[in-house]
Order: sequence, then C-alpha cells, then structure tokens
Amino acid sequence: MKKSARAMRMERHHKRMSKDSKLSLVSLMDIFTILVFFLMLNASDVQVLQNSKSVILPQSTAKQAARETLLLVVNNHDLILQGRKLADVAELLAKPDEIIAELATELAYQLGRSKQTTQDLNNNADKDAEIGRAITIMGDKSIPYALLKRIMQTCAQAGFTDISLAVESLDVDSTTTADNQP
Repeated sequence: MKKSARAMRMERHHKRMSKDSKLSLVSLMDIFTILVFFLMLNASDVQVLQNSKSVILPQSTAKQAARETLLLVVNNHDLILQGRKLADVAELLAKPDEIIAELATELAYQLGRSKQTTQDLNNNADKDAEIGRAITIMGDKSIPYALLKRIMQTCAQAGFTDISLAVESLDVDSTTTADNQP
C-alpha cells in the first residue's frame, strides 16, 4: 500500500522528533573557565582601606592604588595605629614637642615585630617600602596641619619614610565638569 505525501511527511517528522538530544558541555565549560579567570584577575585590583565613620577623608584625583601597610587613623579625638588607640588629639595639640612619644614607641614596636633584620634592611635598601617601612595616614580633613606635620616627622624619625596619605578618590570626569560650570 502506497502512503500519501502527508503520511510520509508526518513519519519523517516523528523520526526527527523522537531522537534524543545531546547537550554539549565543552562550550559551556569554556565559558565558565574564561569567566573564572576574568573574575580572579579583576578581583585582585581592588583594595579598600577600612573606613571609619569618625574620619572624613579629603577628596583627590589620586591615580595610585592603595597598598597594604600600617594604618594610622587620626580623627578629631584619637590617634589610632592598627586599631590601637595611642593618644588623644587634644592632648597632642597641647604639647609643644615636635615628636609624638606614644607614636614613636608604637612604631618602634611595629618595626621590631617585622621579621627583618638590620642586615636585610641594608641589603635591600631599594625595597624599603616593601619590607615594612611604609605607613598610610588616614587623617580627617579637619585636623590641623601642625599635627599632621608632627605625625609625619615622628614616622620619618622612626624609619617609616614611605608615607602615604589616604584620600577619597574623585572621578576625573566629574571634577572637570564641575570646574567648567559657572
């Protein structure tokens, strides 16, 4: 018996639809591998300093990223190094000394804690910032410059010569448009 064209068409259609479909995981795995590498490479670029609500940072168009160093926080009330309160700002402003004794002793302790010997420091003089002699000062924008100068002088005398000031980053585009407005 001869089948009609419609019957043959329906038979072909049922044969095509009854086949088991296969899922190709190779391309899916390639996509996820690329995504993982992308996230791993880009996640390491961001470094955020812990922000304190008591410190309002000055704004700047800083281009360099922050490094992992000792963190010295100066707000309107306290001087804090690595989370440990060293002195009151009011007392520091009342003292006429150029060097802050509490900060100097704590910096000497932090320097002693690092596992670098004097011989290693002399051999690696070019890598001074990488071996523990860098410090970041996160100072409130309203603290007096005289206090900031004394803090930096104390840090330099203690051997922390690579001093960075933490600032709140501004977008370059927003500053140029703000400057152009009347």
